[in-house]
Amino acid sequence: MARRKRVEEHENHERWLVSYADFITLLFAFFVVMYAISSVNEGKYKVLSNSLVDAFKQPKQSADAIRLNDQNTPGAPQKLIVIPGATMMPNAGKFEEQAKKMQGIAGDLRQSLGSLIDQGKVRVTQSKRGIAVEISDSILFATGRADLQEESASALLAIADLVKNSDNLIQIEGHTDNQPIRGGLFPSNWELSSARAASVVRLFQSAGVAPQRMVAVGYAEFRPVESNDTVDSRARNRRVTLNILADNQDEVAVISP
Repeated sequence: MARRKRVEEHENHERWLVSYADFITLLFAFFVVMYAISSVNEGKYKVLSNSLVDAFKQPKQSADAIRLNDQNTPGAPQKLIVIPGATMMPNAGKFEEQAKKMQGIAGDLRQSLGSLIDQGKVRVTQSKRGIAVEISDSILFATGRADLQEESASALLAIADLVKNSDNLIQIEGHTDNQPIRGGLFPSNWELSSARAASVVRLFQSAGVAPQRMVAVGYAEFRPVESNDTVDSRARNRRVTLNILADNQDEVAVISP
């Protein structure tokens, strides 16, 4: 039999069109995705823009003068300091007003207690912490007792009358000398100093001072202002101190001078 003649297959020169079509399809899909991502939400853009503007806003600069008071020297002239470009603190006026208020209270206390101050039985001092009125126990209590003497009530009531209408917190401290207690109502100076501070608190409350503004603290002999070597120094250490605080703070009892 005659062998069938093999027909030669022609090479397909158009196969590249399949790959090209796939590439075009992928490229089209890519641009569709990119267009969708690039669409901006105008509302969100404005929120972001405003947030960035607020974050990078500079505080208002001012070359205004800043007045400083010397709180340790009542009646001292104000010092005027000009700081070009200084940032004015929003609470500067409030602090200045508070300083003037404390100076006024200190002046009223010195005037009201003038005779006792002249006798050395009362001391009024002012610091950044506030006003401290130190009263000798000799005009307040009998030896080893915590009930107030009648002649001391007038001085304490005068102080209460000056502070009852303010909102400053008041810490009342009791102090003793280092002599141990033998017998009597109190087992140690701790109880005696605390009871004396509490007696003043009760008197102030009865005079109209809000009780939530006050705290009584007993330090016994452990915060002396002088050594306990002599009779006079021990008498100086036996005292009650009324601290009228400049800044209203919640935790008053643990504040150090």
